[in-house]
Amino acid sequence: MNNVHLIDHPLVQHKLTLMRRKDASTNSFRRLLNELATLMTYEVTRDVPMQEVPIETPLETTTGRVIDGKKLVFISILRAGTGILDGMLAVVPGARVGHIGLYRDPQTLQPVEYYFKVPGHMEDRDVIIVDPMLATGNSAVAAVARIKQLHPRSIKFVCLLTCPEGIRAMQTAHPDVAIYTAAIDRQLNDHGYILPGLGDAGDRIFGTK
Repeated sequence: MNNVHLIDHPLVQHKLTLMRRKDASTNSFRRLLNELATLMTYEVTRDVPMQEVPIETPLETTTGRVIDGKKLVFISILRAGTGILDGMLAVVPGARVGHIGLYRDPQTLQPVEYYFKVPGHMEDRDVIIVDPMLATGNSAVAAVARIKQLHPRSIKFVCLLTCPEGIRAMQTAHPDVAIYTAAIDRQLNDHGYILPGLGDAGDRIFGTK
């Protein structure tokens, strides 16, 4: 699939398998998500711009390469996206953070924005939108459309799980946005859950069920 990056590192797949288990506790699910998000961040940020800076080692002066973490923005789709943020910030602590809240209108079934807060000067920034699941794709498509209004330098979308339906929805609406995921599962069920999936990520992160 074009512009879809499957992160199949053995450690990523190992931790994802442990998270899928229905008897995983809230504590272990949250810890594994944090670790998995950290591992995925290495791959997602592989092509971020770098700059050379002079440094002093204990032996001599040399030149090193660094990223400008302040140019990166992690944007969480509430509420489940917040479960990924800590792991990503552990790797890029200088990154800025934004949040977008969406709910599904019961009549139209379309996403409705109820909260939006992002850093300023987005036109100078590279955006990574995070949400554990790319299922129907409706929320992700709406979030990307909202961010595009601010004209950032680039946008990527990161999720733990997706499925053919979610990928199709995102690529139809936003073919220019790269998707990074740890797994492409079989399909959606009648209630919009990914199969085999791991259940409701938000409920499992926050222990609300």
